[in-house]
Amino acid sequence: MKIAVVGTGYVGLVTGTCFAETGNDVICVDIDSAKVEKMKKGIVPIYEPGLDVLFERNIKNGRLSFTTNLHDAVRVSDILFLCLPTPQDGGGSADLKYILGVADDLGKLFNEEPNIGFKIIIDKSTVPVGTADRVRAKIKSHTISYDFDIASNPEFLREGMAVEDFMKPERVVIGTSNPKTKEILNQLYEPFVRSGNPIYFMDERSAEMTKYAANSFLAAKISFMNEIANLCELTGAEVDKVRIGIGSDSRIGKRFLFPGVGYGGSCFPKDVIALVNTANENNYDFKILKSVISVNKSQIELFFKKISNHYGGNLSGRHFAVWGLAFKPNTDDVREAPSISLINNLLESGAKVSAFDPEAAETTKAILKNKITYSENSYQALNGADALIIVTEWNEFRNPDFIKIKTLLKEPVIFDGRNLYDIEKMKSNNFIYYSVGRAPVK
Repeated sequence: MKIAVVGTGYVGLVTGTCFAETGNDVICVDIDSAKVEKMKKGIVPIYEPGLDVLFERNIKNGRLSFTTNLHDAVRVSDILFLCLPTPQDGGGSADLKYILGVADDLGKLFNEEPNIGFKIIIDKSTVPVGTADRVRAKIKSHTISYDFDIASNPEFLREGMAVEDFMKPERVVIGTSNPKTKEILNQLYEPFVRSGNPIYFMDERSAEMTKYAANSFLAAKISFMNEIANLCELTGAEVDKVRIGIGSDSRIGKRFLFPGVGYGGSCFPKDVIALVNTANENNYDFKILKSVISVNKSQIELFFKKISNHYGGNLSGRHFAVWGLAFKPNTDDVREAPSISLINNLLESGAKVSAFDPEAAETTKAILKNKITYSENSYQALNGADALIIVTEWNEFRNPDFIKIKTLLKEPVIFDGRNLYDIEKMKSNNFIYYSVGRAPVK
């Protein structure tokens, strides 16, 4: 099939590359000319495990190409995926200016060239309920007679596992009321569900809601477990044992039950807020999700308080080593990352920070600039630091050289925001060790 992917961010680039991998001709569109030129040379602009191999192969085989010209891409494509950012606006709603801007351009093109054939325009971005209707209306404001369709196809990609999730999806959700669109998209996704996983067809509004409901439910699991962890610390219970005990219940499941410093990234924070905003617009008080947001915000504050309390409330002049900047491992994404909030708290308290992350140094520099020191490796960050703070659970942090850590730190103090280490091991190595939902080792 002939596909255009508008927007080459995290979702757009994975979408375009994976569709090309199954034999489709894909042209990706982006307004950033410098970025487009880099991609034409085979340079992947994001870090996502496994993406580079597919990216290079499909460019070489002529199935994946890039352009800044939207009209040229639309003319040669039958299916258009809108993979554009939907950032929060000032009131917490998803800002649709990019999506509606492209819809406006499409309407003008269809009016000028009504004979370029039937097009399916698909919202792949996470968008509020009713967006498909707004996109349709925007296009029709320019052309009444042109035949096109709007569908919703939300993505359920985990950063760090996005290629696997796209190539082997647990489910595909498609919102369309058009039988012709249903048939075409069923054929498009058929190669990805050969093992029998389902393609769910529903109306556009239900598909749009499904995405927000899924992300919000997962965020709720994280915040719930963090609340349990906080209660464990107060009662003497051990959160790791509680997590195992409830995770074995098939109604609950094992995933998203690891306590820590809270969720971040490009999806959960803004999607939960956007769903609350949708509820507010419909005069509904979504109490659970408001609590989820509150708990997530307070989790990083509670962790910072542990650090501050250990030093008697005075962090001025202290030096902290931070391991992990990305909001989760296997990505360079620091959008809404707990590390950024925590580091800002440390800096505001007069401390200095040296940090290491395997992939996210450059993306962090775009936010924090030179306010902190960026280390070449994990141990370099420890030199002369008062304590180690762990924020992201990269695998390389799980089995470090504890003897080396003790020789590099001024004192053997670790604040572990991801519960990477065994309590007994910390005791035997004579560390002062703080984690989440477990008794401190002093």
